[in-house]
Amino acid sequence: EEQDTIQKSSVMLDLHSSRMPFSSTWKYGILALAVLFLLVALTILTCQVCQLQKCNRTRKKKRCHSRGWVRMKAVNGIWGKKMPPLLHDAAEQSNADIKASTLMLGRSQEPSSFSEIPQGRAMDRLTVCSTSSDLGLLPRSRGTLKFSLLYCRERCELLLTGLEAWGLPSRECAESAIRVRLLRHIPSHIPGLQCMVQEWKSRVVKNCCRPAFGDHFVFSLQDAEVEKSTLKLEVQRFDKYSRNAVLGEVRVTLSELKASQSLVLCKELQKTTKDVVGEVLVSLKCLPISQRIEVGLLKAKTTSPRSTAENNVYARIDVSCRRHREKHQKSRPRAHTPLIIFNETFLFHMPEPPAWDCTVLVSIYEVDSDSRHLIGQATLGKRRASEAADHWGLMIKSIQQPVAKWHPLLI
Repeated sequence: EEQDTIQKSSVMLDLHSSRMPFSSTWKYGILALAVLFLLVALTILTCQVCQLQKCNRTRKKKRCHSRGWVRMKAVNGIWGKKMPPLLHDAAEQSNADIKASTLMLGRSQEPSSFSEIPQGRAMDRLTVCSTSSDLGLLPRSRGTLKFSLLYCRERCELLLTGLEAWGLPSRECAESAIRVRLLRHIPSHIPGLQCMVQEWKSRVVKNCCRPAFGDHFVFSLQDAEVEKSTLKLEVQRFDKYSRNAVLGEVRVTLSELKASQSLVLCKELQKTTKDVVGEVLVSLKCLPISQRIEVGLLKAKTTSPRSTAENNVYARIDVSCRRHREKHQKSRPRAHTPLIIFNETFLFHMPEPPAWDCTVLVSIYEVDSDSRHLIGQATLGKRRASEAADHWGLMIKSIQQPVAKWHPLLI
């Protein structure tokens, strides 16, 4: 037994002596790797900190040398993006200095008024520029649009050329286009009723803050129609993934346009406004038990001169509550006549009565053989115009009873 014990102890000593060098080698190796990883991590961290400081210095330098940024910060205080509501095209603004060595119009004159030709001097081309203010602190400008108009009485045509814009907001000038509409006033009981005679859109100019579009448009106009017509030009920020944003508009009344005389105008962009092109009869019915709202589309009157029974129209109903938009619904196609009869109802989900703050958007489209275009839109809701708000209030008071009312179609 003593010999066995001695043998076991010798074996244990041999094993211990053989393990000691192996264990020390691993310890030193792991320690070396840890130190190496620590050095690599410190190097990467130092590089990232240096790069971040360099970016911050470059950004501050750009902001300090940007006049547009200084103006917007002084006016707005902070940077921020606003979500545009329905039927509202928001547009950022910036200052623009208009320099023209041509005839200037004062602030008290209307933009559409034209100056007389000097006596004793023949002029085939007249240039008119208008500015909002001359001295002091200039208001923020949406930009300036320059174009040329020529009315040929022999051909009964209006020619629009030389479209050029400058002074557009720097963030909005990546891709821009111009939409041109020819509107005609119609005598009616509806105030400001107009019909859209023709509509065109220019090509899209990319990555340019002073785009020159180079398009020309020809409108067919009789002498009697010129007195009642208005030309509307909208500068848009083009976005192929969402709806286009309107930066501003320019309106020209053609009643004072002289025949066979080219007129060059450069005008500041104004805030865009909607035009009344018809009316629609809509009924609203509140169903609080089932938490639904019933939208009834009854009739619609349009003023489009190109409407024919061959083209079809349909209506699209959108309802949004608490910035949550319900799935839209469409009506059946109808023939495009001056009076369109729909007589359809649509049900939408609504939240509980204390949170009834919804918006109903009725859009009417005309469908051609290959495309569609918007005829007009009507918006109803608690926070809309007075007539739409009154209609909404009557619906809340008349539980489970439909309330119908006419609303203007805007475009």
